[in-house]
Amino acid sequence: MSHSHAPSVGPSALEPDPSARSLEVTARDIVVGVLIGRTVAFFDLFVFGIACALVFPHVFFPFVDETRGMLYGFVIFALGFIAQPLGSLFFMWAQRRFGRTVQLTAALFLSGSATVGIAFVPAYALMGGAAIVALVLLRLAQGFAIGGSWNGLASLLAMRAPQPQRGWYASIPQLGAPIGFIVAAALFAYLWSALGAEEFLGWGWRYPFFVAFTINVVALFARLRLVVSPEYIEALQERDLVPAPVARLFREQGRLVVLGAFASLASYALLNLVTLFTLSWALLHAHESPDGFLLVQVVGAAIAIPCMLLSGRLADRVGRRSTLGLCAALIAVYSGWTDVLLSGNRAESYLFILIGFALLGFSHAQAAGAVTASFRAEFRYSGANISSDLSWLLGAGFAPVVALWLATELGVGYVGLYLLSGAVCTLLALWASRRLGGLPDGDPQDRSRASRRER
Repeated sequence: MSHSHAPSVGPSALEPDPSARSLEVTARDIVVGVLIGRTVAFFDLFVFGIACALVFPHVFFPFVDETRGMLYGFVIFALGFIAQPLGSLFFMWAQRRFGRTVQLTAALFLSGSATVGIAFVPAYALMGGAAIVALVLLRLAQGFAIGGSWNGLASLLAMRAPQPQRGWYASIPQLGAPIGFIVAAALFAYLWSALGAEEFLGWGWRYPFFVAFTINVVALFARLRLVVSPEYIEALQERDLVPAPVARLFREQGRLVVLGAFASLASYALLNLVTLFTLSWALLHAHESPDGFLLVQVVGAAIAIPCMLLSGRLADRVGRRSTLGLCAALIAVYSGWTDVLLSGNRAESYLFILIGFALLGFSHAQAAGAVTASFRAEFRYSGANISSDLSWLLGAGFAPVVALWLATELGVGYVGLYLLSGAVCTLLALWASRRLGGLPDGDPQDRSRASRRER
């Protein structure tokens, strides 16, 4: 693969290479870029989310009790998910106007700068309400930038995979979620245990936000190495993985955008419930040591990784939608045990976390492509991007604050009902995608060609 910088991303700059490398080598390169990008995005996300429970109540909201401080922090956390679709729209326009290189560089630079900027925000004791305003603005910038970091590589990876292995290839980019959480949680656990509470809350919590800028720079170069090379520009254009006008997308395939947004609710809600909500609940009511509890969650995230790979194999046998539907049904059953396990002893709480991470692995592995694979080729890039943003907003964005409020005001059993509602939405969306014209699992172009052959 050429490493020279592509002067343009337009069709005139494309020079298809008939001697392109084999699928296996190409897929391996894509996997590296996608995994690094996803891991960095989730690291940024979980560094902020963990700080909402562990740090912000003491540093930015000392004027209220710890529970309310966590709720305020999770509200700010949710604001980033509101900004994410706006970032997607802006950076899709930027990509059409200035090219993929400018779009990706600007998005990742903004993401890294916003994340590291949080490390420099003075505490409320020094700056008062202005510190909270600065935190809100930086979280909005972080979410806006994450929306702009979409580059189509994950979709390209899934579509270039052999037909019998597309479920497994689609699961690989999703590994970024547990890996990003492992790095973030382990870093916080180490700093807490090494520094102690006073030093950690005084200055140690800022270190993970500094680290985020460094790894964003690494991610930028790893992904630019792919997306600016002629081979990948040609492949992305060939598969129509370029932004389409959003108004036309909603006019012609808006139904699929809505179905795609709801199809992954169970998985995305479970992600932030089993990570951020359980951490906040343990700190408030179980009086757990933060470092010890974070390490239990690290073990759970490690369990999720092989479950994701197994989910990919299962999806190749029974289909991605069927796999996601089965996982949603299991999440519905799991939600019924929320009250029992989280209201029990420490061992039962740990069991809730470990089972939750295992289910998360199986469901999250297929959450991104179960319905979005049905978009027509010209809308695949924009449709997958926007439906993903909406699903994150509806499923994950408000999950920690809603769950913590329900558990505090009404009882932890209502968190189970909240998770159950997400599972029901997923099942209904998957059913509707089949009943209302959703295409079968796999690349729609392949299905269309097969249909023409049969006729």
